[in-house]
Amino acid sequence: MTPQTSLPRRAAAELIGTAGLLMVVIGSGLKAAELSPDTGVALLANSFVSAIGLGLIVTLLGPLSGAHLNPVVTLTSWWAGRTGGTGLGGREVSVYVTAQTAGAIGGAVLAEAMFGRPLGSFATQVRDGGHLLVGEVIATAGLVLVIQGLGRIGRAGLIPAAVAAYLAAAIWFTSSGSFANPAGTIGRSFSDSFTGIAPGSLPGFVAAQLAGGVLGLVLAALLYGTGARGGASDRSAAGEGSEAGEPKPGGTAVPAALPGVATAAGEGPDRDAYRTVG
Repeated sequence: MTPQTSLPRRAAAELIGTAGLLMVVIGSGLKAAELSPDTGVALLANSFVSAIGLGLIVTLLGPLSGAHLNPVVTLTSWWAGRTGGTGLGGREVSVYVTAQTAGAIGGAVLAEAMFGRPLGSFATQVRDGGHLLVGEVIATAGLVLVIQGLGRIGRAGLIPAAVAAYLAAAIWFTSSGSFANPAGTIGRSFSDSFTGIAPGSLPGFVAAQLAGGVLGLVLAALLYGTGARGGASDRSAAGEGSEAGEPKPGGTAVPAALPGVATAAGEGPDRDAYRTVG
């Protein structure tokens, strides 16, 4: 069994990881806009750097907290693991979500500060319209499906790279630009840049992301069933037990989105899943 990771340490990992993610997303957007007047080129650079940053953060912090970095990932992880007693508890979920939201806001402010921009101003870019909300539902559902699907087939070690790749693609193929993260969306309202979102657009985006999380769980259950299958996957992805018959301290290890199921006893996610990455 892997060593326990205390809840405060896991919360710190979620806060720092989400702050880092927002600095990468917003900072790369500011730099890209600064270097090129072409919006397409700027978006290409932003999506590429964001994907690399997310993959690195998840690989580094996944062994500590699961590197969810995203309330939807935390909530879907809790829901998927609740029946087997291997998922996060209610208190842990609230701590994770609070840490993620605080980290996102802090990361956005730090990104603005790094580029010498005035602090304390909110984004003015309005993002409304039903087509954008549909894009957010699809973006978030796809993210959850990637995480849950890989976890349920015993391929959790691929999640960091797969989630990073999905983010890079979803930024381009969805109408909304794939925010797919309630905490990140709130954080981006603190940056008046092309990656930002006006506060008035937050309710619709967050609601769409939560709906996408539900849809992602439904699709995962439809395609893969409600648990991991087959030998090692039953232990590493579903967290149903070790060879000794003891509960394993973690289910699906995930990130920004990701699955990472810690046990109710407060143990960290399965580190073995991350050792195959990189």
